[in-house]
Amino acid sequence: MEKTYPYIAYTKESYTDVEMLQRSKEFFNWLDTRRTVRDFSDKPIPKKVIENILLAASTAPSGAHKQPWTFCVVTNPELKKQIRAAAEKEEYDSYNGRMTDEWLEDLAPLGTNWEKPFLEEAPALIIVFKRAYEFVDNKKKNNYYVTESVGIATGFLLAAIHHAGLVALTHTPSPMNFLTKVLNRPENERPFLLIPLGYLAKDTQVPDLKRKTLKQIEVFYE
Repeated sequence: MEKTYPYIAYTKESYTDVEMLQRSKEFFNWLDTRRTVRDFSDKPIPKKVIENILLAASTAPSGAHKQPWTFCVVTNPELKKQIRAAAEKEEYDSYNGRMTDEWLEDLAPLGTNWEKPFLEEAPALIIVFKRAYEFVDNKKKNNYYVTESVGIATGFLLAAIHHAGLVALTHTPSPMNFLTKVLNRPENERPFLLIPLGYLAKDTQVPDLKRKTLKQIEVFYE
């Protein structure tokens, strides 16, 4: 007998062409104000706000609806200190031998170096882990399109952080295996991104960078 699965009704509001144009423009203008920052206030974030941000991220589509992500939120000062020490060790090695001259030149406009004080200054760190597989009845069950799925969820996460009036940084110390050890994560999880988030620090400045124009990113086939 063929197995059947339940379906439920789904509806979605729609808009006139004029309304769509206005809404899409307003959304772009708002999202275009998002910036990556490295200067955070130490003001704590209400836990429920962070939980709502995680729920927003979890609405992202995923391969076979496996939702292959875990979001670890670190607010404990001692854990943040450990994460900073381990990250700076990797970053020091990267800035002093691992990175090519071309890579370092590309990073120069950002003003970054191996020191990462924001890992302790930000009131919260979200460490995104991708789940390569699951354990079901003591057997491994694969997840599908894990990197793509977690990447999409992270995009939703960053938009939700921006919507809440907070700021964030996508930090990628390489390698990131130390996060698995520090946070005592299971073997089926792999660190994907380290995201400090919080309120904007007073007198924050950001690099004067420009995003690519529409003509640089679009290709229409009509």
